[in-house]
Amino acid sequence: MPTSVLVVDDSALMRRALKGILAEAGDFEVHTARNGVDALEQMGRLQPDVVTLDINMPEMDGLTCLARIMQEQPTPVVMVSSLTEHNALVTLEALELGAVDYVPKPGGTVSLNIDEVSADLISKVRNASSAKLKRAGGLSARIKAQSRQAAAPPNRDIGAVGAVDLVLIGSSTGGPALLSDLLPQLPATLGAPVVVAQHIPASFTGALARRLDEICPLRVHEVDRVMKVQRGNIYIGRGNADVVVARRTDGLIVKSVPSTVEYRWHPSVDRLVASARRYLDPARLVCALLTGMGDDGAKEMTAVKEGGGRTIAEAEETAVVWGMPGELSRRGGATVVLPAYEIADKLADWVR
Repeated sequence: MPTSVLVVDDSALMRRALKGILAEAGDFEVHTARNGVDALEQMGRLQPDVVTLDINMPEMDGLTCLARIMQEQPTPVVMVSSLTEHNALVTLEALELGAVDYVPKPGGTVSLNIDEVSADLISKVRNASSAKLKRAGGLSARIKAQSRQAAAPPNRDIGAVGAVDLVLIGSSTGGPALLSDLLPQLPATLGAPVVVAQHIPASFTGALARRLDEICPLRVHEVDRVMKVQRGNIYIGRGNADVVVARRTDGLIVKSVPSTVEYRWHPSVDRLVASARRYLDPARLVCALLTGMGDDGAKEMTAVKEGGGRTIAEAEETAVVWGMPGELSRRGGATVVLPAYEIADKLADWVR
């Protein structure tokens, strides 16, 4: 039975293009709506399996429409938006509201070269049809007003104290919303710095890091240059590239490096973890593999566990897509398998 998809975009050209891409895939029944008002009117009648939703539309914009969908008729939504700084912020807000994923338009609001992302669109709509929906307004909404903890320690080189040198986190589909819930729960006194590889476009990374920095007790940075690794900080790998750990005479650094065909997804979780294992004893690493399709991170985090380190796989019950953490679990590479709401406490317990 074909997957029913409602394509919502105010541009007739974009509606035709998106409908054509999905129709040609052969397993979608595609309907269209010209804006949020039109979409809501059709939702009850069509009962679509997935909605693709533009952000900038007249009468009712995508964010307002998404909030109504999640409240009135929860349905997997894939945001389709241009890669402007404003749209990056709005898309991140949409993911926190419950959107499953996003597809960036490569050429602006009316993208004449939308075919460039056809494979991405088809893949993400297919995955969305079976994805778990997240409840909007999670922990981040309650933590947002919290000021940074006064007990935050000064920046210190790693390796001076504690049993853990580095925390490595990998995530993909559903990751930005989960990171917005999980990272604010980590205490300012956490005993090791954190490096995150989240599959994301480069234009989104800065917005994600700034958003997280506003709500986290730890400082959050986009890795857009060589940075010294220090406690009290979280480092988010820049999108469309890879983030790796390296050592200099004065300590560890993180840096952004060009992606390679050896790794399929970027920033690559496997490449990040492999680089950390090169410079640090795996027994002094803690890793967490969160929601996401595919298997990125499973191989290298399994090697960390085999080397004496500790690893967490997000449980299927909370993962939007149980691909990456599921593969870690299947390989026997997870020290523990935990629902999302227990991961921060376990990290804080391990990384004192």
